[in-house]
Amino acid sequence: MLKKLDPILHSELRLAVMSLLISLTKAEFTYLKEQTNATAGNLSVQITKLEEVGYITVEKGYKGKVPQTICTISKKGIDAFEQYVNDLKEYLKM
Repeated sequence: MLKKLDPILHSELRLAVMSLLISLTKAEFTYLKEQTNATAGNLSVQITKLEEVGYITVEKGYKGKVPQTICTISKKGIDAFEQYVNDLKEYLKM
């Protein structure tokens, strides 16, 4: 029987963010926005969802006088992403 895919990661934008962070470990909000072609509002909502479940941490600060948001993948996020990929591979074997 196939496992249910993680609904948090099964969203296209959240999966894109996690895919970027899995290879970079951390990234600025502006970089994630550019790479995903998401609107700032939609990306912000999806980042909040990832943060709420503990898949990423978000640090807000300033770079000079400009606001800066840094997203970092957590151990829980890495584990969830790897499990999602493995579960997806099981689907593809069918």
